[in-house]
Amino acid sequence: MTALNRLFDTLPADIAQLLARLLAGLVFFRSGLAKIDGFAVKDTTFLLFEDQFALPLIPPEAAAYMATAAEFTLPLLLWVGLFSRIAATGLLIMTLVIQVFVYPGSYETHGLWAVALLLVMTFGPGRLSLDYLLGWDRGRGA
Repeated sequence: MTALNRLFDTLPADIAQLLARLLAGLVFFRSGLAKIDGFAVKDTTFLLFEDQFALPLIPPEAAAYMATAAEFTLPLLLWVGLFSRIAATGLLIMTLVIQVFVYPGSYETHGLWAVALLLVMTFGPGRLSLDYLLGWDRGRGA
């Protein structure tokens, strides 16, 4: 078992960190694409936030704009690895809101998103990121 553990220890964490950033970002970016038509938020998006995605304390129109903007901005930051931990935190908050208020039965899916985002938040974006190249985030053990 020790030999197997040593073998696994040789796997570059940067690959896991990159995949976590890319795939978590893809989920949200695709959701953002479904909410727009050209450069405008679709009417159906506003209807969804009035009915299906209704959130406490946030008016539906504001929530629709905020979610759409976040679903484009935060994944882009994750993909290039810029302000990665902040972007991952924003997407984790969105994930928690979706889990609690929108789709409470989808904890398996949201749990996987959360794990990927927590990986970035905990260990940083990895060496394949602008944060690392700029010296802003070397992560744990780098």
